[in-house]
Amino acid sequence: MARLADYFVLVAFGPHPRGSGEGQGQILQRFPEKDWEDNPFPQGIELFCQPSGWQLCPERNPPTFFVAVLTDINSERHYCACLTFWEPVEPTQEELCARDAAERDEEANEGGPGALPPPTPSPPGQLFAPKTLVLVSRLDHVEVFRNSLGLIYTIHVEGLNVGLENVVGNLLTCVIPLAGGSQRTISLGAGDRQVIQTPLTDSLPISRCSVALLFRQLGITNVLSLFCAALTEHKVLFLSRSYQRLSDACRGLLALLFPLRYSFTYVPILPAQLLEVLSTPTPFIIGVNAAFQAEAQELLDVIVADLDGGTVTVPECVHIPPLPEPLQSQTHSILSMVLDPELELADLAFPPPTTSISSLKMQDKELRAVFLRLFAQLLQGYRWCLHMVRIHPEPVIRFHKAAFLGQRGLVEDDFLMKVLEGMAFAGFVSERGVPYRPTDLFDELVAHEVARMRADENHPQRVLRHVKELAEQLYKNENPYPAVAMHKVQRPGEASHLRRAPRPFPRLDEGMVQWIVDQATAKMQGAPPAVKAEKRTTVPSGPPMTAIVERSGGLHGNSARRLEVVRNCISYVFEGKMLEAKKLLPAVLRALKGRAARRCLAQELHLHVQQNRAVLDHQQFDFVVRMMNCCLQDCTSLDEHGIAAALLPLVTAFCRKLSPGVTQFAYSCVQEHVVWSTPQFWEAMFYGDVQTHIRALYLEPAEDRDSFSVCGGSLGRGMGGPGSRSPVALRQVGEAPVQEDERSALDVASEQRRLWPTLSREKQQELVQKEESTVFSQAIHYANRMSYLLLPLDSSKSRLLRERAGLGELESASNSLVTNSMAGSVAESYDTESGFEDAETCDVAGAVVRFINRFVDKVCTESGVTSDHLKGLHVMVPDIVQMHIETLEAVHRESKRLPPIQKPKLLRPRLLPGEECVLDGLRVYLLPDGREEGAGGPGGGPALLPAEGAVFLTTYRVIFTGMPTDPLVGEQVVVRSFPVAALTKEKRVSVQTPVDQLLQDGLQLRSCTFQLLKMAFDEEVGSDSAELFRKQLHKLRYPPDIRGTFALSLGSAHTPGRPPRANKDKGPSFRTLSRNLVKNAKKTIGRQYVTRKKYNPPSWEHRGQPPPEDQEDEISVSEELEPSTLTPSSALKPSDRMTMSSLVERACCRDYQRLGLGTLSSSLSRAKSEPFRISPVNRMYAICRSYPGLLIVPQSVQDNALQRVSRCYRQNRFPVVCWRSGRSKAVLLRSGGLHGKGVVGLFKAQNAPSPGQSQADSSSLEQEKYLQAVVSSMPRYADASGRNTLSGFSSAHMGSHVPSPRARVTTLSNPMAASASRRTAPRGKWGSVRASGRSGGLSTDVGSRLAGVGPPQANGAPPEPGFLRPQRAALYIIGDKAQLKGVRPDPLQQWELVPIEVFEARQVKASFKKLLKACVPGCPATEPSPASFLRSLEDSEWLIQIHKLLQVSVLVVELLDSGSSVLVSLEDGWDITTQVVSLVQLLSDPFYRTLEGFRLLVEKEWLSFGHRFSHRGAHTLAGQSSGFTPVFLQFLDCVHQIHLQFPMEFEFSPFYLKFLGYHHVSRRFRTFLLDSDYERIELGLLYEEKGDRRAPQACRSVWEYVERLSKRTPVFYNYMYAPEDAEVLRPYSNVSNLKVWDFYTEETLAEGPPYDWELAQGPPEPPEEERPDGGAPQSRRRVVWPCYDSRPRAQPDAISRLLEEMQRLETELGRPPERWKDAWDRVKAAQRLEGRPDGRGTPSSLLVSSVPHHRRSLGVYLQEGPVGSTLSLSLDSDQSSGSTASSSRQAARRSTSTLYSQFQTAESENRSYEGTLYKKGAFMKPWKARWFVLDKTKHQLRYYDHRADTECKGVIDLAEVEAVAPGTPAMGAPKTVDEKAFFDVKTTRRVYNFCAQDVPSAQQWVDQIQSCLSDA
Repeated sequence: MARLADYFVLVAFGPHPRGSGEGQGQILQRFPEKDWEDNPFPQGIELFCQPSGWQLCPERNPPTFFVAVLTDINSERHYCACLTFWEPVEPTQEELCARDAAERDEEANEGGPGALPPPTPSPPGQLFAPKTLVLVSRLDHVEVFRNSLGLIYTIHVEGLNVGLENVVGNLLTCVIPLAGGSQRTISLGAGDRQVIQTPLTDSLPISRCSVALLFRQLGITNVLSLFCAALTEHKVLFLSRSYQRLSDACRGLLALLFPLRYSFTYVPILPAQLLEVLSTPTPFIIGVNAAFQAEAQELLDVIVADLDGGTVTVPECVHIPPLPEPLQSQTHSILSMVLDPELELADLAFPPPTTSISSLKMQDKELRAVFLRLFAQLLQGYRWCLHMVRIHPEPVIRFHKAAFLGQRGLVEDDFLMKVLEGMAFAGFVSERGVPYRPTDLFDELVAHEVARMRADENHPQRVLRHVKELAEQLYKNENPYPAVAMHKVQRPGEASHLRRAPRPFPRLDEGMVQWIVDQATAKMQGAPPAVKAEKRTTVPSGPPMTAIVERSGGLHGNSARRLEVVRNCISYVFEGKMLEAKKLLPAVLRALKGRAARRCLAQELHLHVQQNRAVLDHQQFDFVVRMMNCCLQDCTSLDEHGIAAALLPLVTAFCRKLSPGVTQFAYSCVQEHVVWSTPQFWEAMFYGDVQTHIRALYLEPAEDRDSFSVCGGSLGRGMGGPGSRSPVALRQVGEAPVQEDERSALDVASEQRRLWPTLSREKQQELVQKEESTVFSQAIHYANRMSYLLLPLDSSKSRLLRERAGLGELESASNSLVTNSMAGSVAESYDTESGFEDAETCDVAGAVVRFINRFVDKVCTESGVTSDHLKGLHVMVPDIVQMHIETLEAVHRESKRLPPIQKPKLLRPRLLPGEECVLDGLRVYLLPDGREEGAGGPGGGPALLPAEGAVFLTTYRVIFTGMPTDPLVGEQVVVRSFPVAALTKEKRVSVQTPVDQLLQDGLQLRSCTFQLLKMAFDEEVGSDSAELFRKQLHKLRYPPDIRGTFALSLGSAHTPGRPPRANKDKGPSFRTLSRNLVKNAKKTIGRQYVTRKKYNPPSWEHRGQPPPEDQEDEISVSEELEPSTLTPSSALKPSDRMTMSSLVERACCRDYQRLGLGTLSSSLSRAKSEPFRISPVNRMYAICRSYPGLLIVPQSVQDNALQRVSRCYRQNRFPVVCWRSGRSKAVLLRSGGLHGKGVVGLFKAQNAPSPGQSQADSSSLEQEKYLQAVVSSMPRYADASGRNTLSGFSSAHMGSHVPSPRARVTTLSNPMAASASRRTAPRGKWGSVRASGRSGGLSTDVGSRLAGVGPPQANGAPPEPGFLRPQRAALYIIGDKAQLKGVRPDPLQQWELVPIEVFEARQVKASFKKLLKACVPGCPATEPSPASFLRSLEDSEWLIQIHKLLQVSVLVVELLDSGSSVLVSLEDGWDITTQVVSLVQLLSDPFYRTLEGFRLLVEKEWLSFGHRFSHRGAHTLAGQSSGFTPVFLQFLDCVHQIHLQFPMEFEFSPFYLKFLGYHHVSRRFRTFLLDSDYERIELGLLYEEKGDRRAPQACRSVWEYVERLSKRTPVFYNYMYAPEDAEVLRPYSNVSNLKVWDFYTEETLAEGPPYDWELAQGPPEPPEEERPDGGAPQSRRRVVWPCYDSRPRAQPDAISRLLEEMQRLETELGRPPERWKDAWDRVKAAQRLEGRPDGRGTPSSLLVSSVPHHRRSLGVYLQEGPVGSTLSLSLDSDQSSGSTASSSRQAARRSTSTLYSQFQTAESENRSYEGTLYKKGAFMKPWKARWFVLDKTKHQLRYYDHRADTECKGVIDLAEVEAVAPGTPAMGAPKTVDEKAFFDVKTTRRVYNFCAQDVPSAQQWVDQIQSCLSDA
């Protein structure tokens, strides 16, 4: 029972003390005058009566009523019902108001209260003051308060004959029950009657219509977000003009939150004076009058709900987490069904006539029912996560948040996380967690309706039915009796407030009211208390919880198969079947990603623990620890799946004996997990264990034994709560429950609470003590456990603790947690005492002690442990930690002595001759990097990666060798390597090791040879070793000087630190020669520049960077060159003459002579008839550093003019001829881009020359002359008038010209143009051909002119010569669009500018980076699809650049083919210019498509013309910042694209291009080092190649290597090579025609990149095994893995196969094998002859014309030969041709074998005697058959591998021979030979053992050698 009203108060207007215009409330009277004992009078009622402030009114307002809510210090709510009415201001009040005259005057002016006239009947200026009747109650009966206050007001206004004192007294003494559903009729003694309806239970909130109104005002979405905001503790502010609406809205929001109670600030109506409360930092729900909206706008973190406008404003900085997903949408849809039932029917064709809409009150309950269901779904199963920590004297209950989230599958959910951490939920747990209490609707719902709610999820109508049922119950709770007796309460008449009130509200008689109250109190005391006993029961727990969304099985579906694997593996481990276990381990580690498997592991391991201990041997221990680590690594710090909790008792149970008395437990090996340093985890574990023990305390012993011994009591609290039916926790939901009689801890607690009142005092005391000591003993136990898992095995490693997030952060948060001051001081004193230990351990121990102390404080205070016990604990903790540290020291010491686990043996890589190991193998794991090859995948084969092995660093490469970690893959060796020089990026990564799944430091190395090593270092590799590896790698990658590179430091005298050896050569050596050359060059440079400024060649450090711009402009040359530099060679000094001859030997010169571009006779006399000459002007590299020494220039230009011309061009690279077309005699020139002043000055309007004409002008005149000379030296244009231009050439002509299938790129405009008519208007990227700034003098339609380049005839001839040729310009200058802006045309139109847009080197660099990332991603893709690769390939724009290059090149080819010369003048002339010029020559001249020609092309255009290989490849430290720019690689890619389209035109194979692509960055050879010939001479590299033969084993030049290799194997040769004479190639260049080069994507894990041939061959297989019986070889089939083996080697093409077979057979027959090339040429020649007599062959002309452009790609033709139906293999397109034309052409074409015969040495003439001898190798080497040649002329005995070999393998100088004697058979000699066939040759150095094939030939050899010796 409770009082209906506690206080009745009368509050009136009073003047403000500070005299301002506003008044303030004054309490006139309050009843009762003294406070009730149980309920003091609330303060501040005056403010809440008039929330907007007390003000006087000019007119009488109608009375208002609202209920304000005040919250007292005990968070009790007081409802203040306020009825306000207005009364005229009394004169007395007026006097009170006007304190002093001045103020009155002031207010009179404003018309304020001071200016009132004396009261007259309702005078016009009359003011009214508010007066409020307030009823203060703790009950919320709004209507009753409204009626009661209304009655009092009515009595006053209507002047009823009733004593107000009586009414007030009756009101204050009225007592009603709180709940129970009874009706109570009351009367206040004024002839009134009211019925008060009490709710059935007081735990359910009463909402009347407030929730429905809230939804009406704000709408569904807004209310939902307010609901979430209130639950997640945000600030919510309501605005409205109506106070009653504010309190209704707040009440509605609170009703929605049920069963949680809002425990923060709750003020439905906030007075204006208290607005600053809004800036409080704590959450709140507050209502404010809309008049103060402006103040609300300034708040940054408050969610504002405007009830009148229906909006909710959420500030930007506030994030309201939404409900977890299916619930959010489900709730939304069901709310709309409740609020708008017609929505469902809106689309029906025949809607039902009418639908009954619920009344507002009913709708209100339905809405609440929706939210009640929502909470039941959210909190379903919460009771299973309650921990009963204490039962007596009061229940102490804790909630296991992590387990709850884990099992609901909502770990990631922001909303639930915040709700569970909030205050409301804490209150919910302490209130509803109690196991024995009255229950209500929510308890029923969450326990019994869960299954129904799950079943209804997808049936909206069933959900609606459920909601309506719940709504009924809620409605019944508020209105239990439908028939409510009629109220009878008097009300004032209509507009009564306007009538003049008879008098002000009277003052009541306090005495009388008090007397009534006292009488009632006395009567109450006499009556027996009518306490209705509450019905308390055990709260049902409901079904165990399930995940909120049934997650689909996903990747780690808990299939029974996986669990089976885990169980099997564990049983193998414990049965000692280690091999079996090892096979299963990878699968187990994969399975352990799934939750069920982890749980299964814990269960299985539990079965192997007896008496809390399990001793294992080392291998078992290792397996168990690995599996535990794998389990724990996926646990978050909260351990929401209880895995760490289940493993905790196991890590202290499994152990191994290290030595007598020293045992190592598993916990010392599983400490690296974040969960151990999380206080919340330990608290949950602790409370779970305490609960288990407390439950055991109250269970009967028998029952106890059954349930408890199963798992030592410590398993299963993973789930906590009732789940602690020991192992039930780890049970899969849905397994059969364990015995029924088992009662959960909550059941036990409920029973105990029920019995508690019946127990005697002593018994109660005893139980309390037992419980307390249980908690205390658990605290000690946990202090031990925590020290086990927090103290590292090696206590010097304090990093463990620092790295673990938990401990460090807690250190800082310590003060907030420590509740007991004693604790702090004890810990401190301990620390200071133990100061004698070394600081490190002290640090670890101190941190652990503090962590444990904080934990102990928190749990013991919460569990009610006495302070004495707590002090005792604090003293014990340091001792526990100290003891444990001492134990660990012994364990650590012993564990170091353990024999290390057998790790796989490190496989040593094979090294090249001269390659040395810099860092020996570091154990690493090679991880998959996103390419499918290594990972198995679609490429086929099992996953080779991850592999474990070691990484080696040598002077040349980074090499990984190892084996797959998955033992099921097999014993394959995995090799991945790349040259150190190719490294483009290294970054540190943190990765998981594939076996132990530990997080380890790793390194990702990416190389420009498209290899990637992603490695995780093994734990045995220290961080310092890893760091050393990085440093050494960096040092080798970027040597400070080019001399540090592998190619130069290998076997050379230049190795830094070694003094150069003296040269033995007699004449001036090449080294001295090159030194002289450079010296002279420097001299001449010095001499020339003496007039202006001394120019020093850049020093080595600065070589990588281009000279600064200003310097270039300053350096210019004196007008007159000194005559001495231009003398003919007779005047050259001897060293200079050597220079000349060596220059002549260079590739350029050989090529110029082949092209007939000028010869260099001994006297340098020029053949005047030739248009061009070879000029030695640059032989000292004085004019242009980056050009070769000899250049081709027009005959008419003097050498001294060249100096001036060169100044107009960047880097002084003036135009020089590099190729001449044999047919059209057009020439191809190359140069650097123009300097601003060059051509621009040349083509600008010619101003009258100023008197002091500058040098710049003169040089541009020279330039014009130079170009004129080029034009006139072309035979066709020499005598032409120069007027014949393209200007008259109309596009109409073009229209008639239909392009043929052979037509290639006809314009640079629109590459997609299909018809010629479209070609006339260039568009797109290449539209730049429209030279934008030209004047009208030139044909406007440049596009059509270039289109004239266009479609050649089908046979490749230029289109209709007479039609096109005369209109061509003589010279086209292809330049960069940006440079040629504003350039005017040449007046005579002999040359024309073609501006194009080119990409820069930096774009190539950026594009290559993206290409690299596309081909070698670095990490496995989430869903690998071909589309993602193609997308990233497209993003890289690499193919677009190749398309542009091919397009420009084809354009130039067309121009040259039609007889115009072309000057390519782009950028600095050494990147894109080189690419274009080389491609043009390759397309135009078949010679360059041979092996020798391609070598010449690269040597000439790339090496001699100064492509900056070192700079672009970032070879040295100086170039590190510029990065890798693969200009040469891009060129090779273009060649590869052409090769694909014309496979029969190239003598070399695609492998050759890959080989060059690999080795131009590998720095294995010297060929591609440095930036120009000048630099190579300066370093002495250029001529040494021929001079020094001292180190034959190391090829210095890549060409030499290719040449040697070509003799041994046809790997560089293309068998389809069958060129057409003078074929100009015009490849398709559209991106759709381009293919990704397989160089970028392929890899061979068996041996690493196949480009170092010596390494790639693999060890030879022993022949004995192949043929045990000497018969035919057995068929040895083997599996070829596409991703592992090298396919070309495992499955060679048919021809290579046959050649190999021939060689093998020859060796078997004992004949020296024939060279493959000779055999091949012979076969081809025979093939041709065979086809001739029979005339059936197709004439080649026919064949060619009938096959379209792609005839090349058809490759080998099979055609019926002359004999029957046998197929003869034809490899030439013009095979068996009967036409004389083609046969004569055939005869005219040189056989490719003659190319090889050029390399025959001159030694072949001096062969006095030759034959085969067996020679015994050096010590321990076998006998080998060699071809020996006795050379009397040179007095030496040479030997070769076989007869046809031209490469001499060794020489015995006969001058050193001392004797020739008969020998004896040594070990391993040929068995069949007679003993007398052996003879020895003894030299001063060693004895050679020989064996001839028979005795006579032995005799012959001895005689021949003897005669040679005697001749000497």
